[in-house]
Amino acid sequence: MAHFEVSDIVRALHGVRDEWRDSQRRSREPGAREFPSRDALTQIVESLKGALFPMRLGPPDLRHESEDFYVGHTLDAALQALLVQARLELNFNARHEPRPASEIDDTATEAVRRFANALPGLRRLLDSDVLAAYQGDPAARSVDEVLLCYPGVLAMIHHRLAHELYKLGLPLLARIVAELAHAQTGIDIHPGAQIDAGFFIDHGTGVVIGETAVIGKRVRLYQAVTLGAKRFPTDTEGNLQKGLPRHPVVEDDVVIYAGATILGRVTLGKGAVIGGNVWITDDVPPGASVTQASLQNAPKTGGAA
Repeated sequence: MAHFEVSDIVRALHGVRDEWRDSQRRSREPGAREFPSRDALTQIVESLKGALFPMRLGPPDLRHESEDFYVGHTLDAALQALLVQARLELNFNARHEPRPASEIDDTATEAVRRFANALPGLRRLLDSDVLAAYQGDPAARSVDEVLLCYPGVLAMIHHRLAHELYKLGLPLLARIVAELAHAQTGIDIHPGAQIDAGFFIDHGTGVVIGETAVIGKRVRLYQAVTLGAKRFPTDTEGNLQKGLPRHPVVEDDVVIYAGATILGRVTLGKGAVIGGNVWITDDVPPGASVTQASLQNAPKTGGAA
């Protein structure tokens, strides 16, 4: 058996961790984990998916007569685990502005309670997303196929859960949930993005939707679409200003085809159709059709190109 100088590596890694913690003003005091766990969130999300869609995303041997029992048991365990992660995030956030432990616990408990109460509404929104995918794709044979197989639907399950956590003041948990879907599907939706009912991402790979994007009802996107920011304002010290509206507003019934890039706080009007591989930095009127040919023939304004 080969011999490795593991003890030397352990000491070296310890030194590197100390350097990082000192640079980030992190505590070296002994204690338990102070940061939420990606693995724990993975298990929580899988449980929540099963609770939302028990006969499709729950255990393979589940029977209809046991459905409510399974949902209740699974949901309770998932919410208890989520509460632990919420406390970790809030405790971590309080390292520079200390808060009483009881206050943090109350805030975490209330956030998870509100998250739980939102689940029936999230299920209704997800049903609308599944129907939009089924009705929008002639290759789809059933709504069950859509739910089980389509990466855009998986991404939206994660996004609906993540967005709720984001609204409840748990942005780190929300981002972890979003990035789990990103890793599985190649679809990158920031949990801050506001997306209304009946949203469908077809194929999906390479789609990017930024934090302050606002998307209306019955919107359809294809692969490699970007709803991004055009520029990033800075403060007087050169630091990026966080949270400013900087991503597109997409109104109801808009279709955006593959490879389109829409940047900045522009509005795509209701019913607009955006062709593939176009670059847009100006508003698009309601009902308009934008293609590469139409952009090439349009007067030069310095906007869409």
